[in-house]
Amino acid sequence: MWSVHILTLFPELFPGPLSSSITGRALKEGLWEIKTSDVRNYATDKHKAVDNCPYGGGGGMVMRPDILGKAIEENFLFNQNEIIYLSPCGELFNQGIAREFIQKKGINIICGRFEGIDERVINEYKIREVSIGDFVLSSGDIAAYSLLDVCIRLLPGALGNDNSLSQESFGLDHNYEMLLEYPHFTRPQNWRDRQVPEILLSGNHQLIENWRLEQAKQKTKNRRPDLWNRYLNRKEK
Repeated sequence: MWSVHILTLFPELFPGPLSSSITGRALKEGLWEIKTSDVRNYATDKHKAVDNCPYGGGGGMVMRPDILGKAIEENFLFNQNEIIYLSPCGELFNQGIAREFIQKKGINIICGRFEGIDERVINEYKIREVSIGDFVLSSGDIAAYSLLDVCIRLLPGALGNDNSLSQESFGLDHNYEMLLEYPHFTRPQNWRDRQVPEILLSGNHQLIENWRLEQAKQKTKNRRPDLWNRYLNRKEK
């Protein structure tokens, strides 16, 4: 069973949407488990304050290292799983990192709030910073939903048919590595004078595969030139 332990100011947010659909079914089937711990439980004053003003001035508040450090030591260190801090300053999360995470027995996640956490905490506990994109959210809890959804659907048995993973965007199929997924069509065959491509009706699996790969290439080239360049560089190696 893959284990997730989260430090947060809002434990009531979990499992939240992760209790539904694919991730919820995987949770019920025991493919993964989740535990949350409230950082405020480690505050020492009557107001349960966990933050303070930043040294050097500036807007916002910063989570205190003494409080967060105690929470980390009492909840994370015993399981020896990697500690992840969701931050826009971190390495950009992708499918490869998700596969890396699920190869481990579990991960620990810190969901920050305010302006972030004291930098000394990151250095003290060798925390790995991960970002889900070049934007800022109100809290790391929202980002955790996305990160965990990506990881959980990669767990063996989570999708029911693991072949579904192979040709989707950033899939496991070597031909589709670094490519966006090809377009999909279903019934009705004619919808508002828009026809399903004839080749998909041909029954020729090799022609269909060739068409899908070409469509994936064109979509990636047009929409994500950064990925397209990485794909070309991969092919040249």
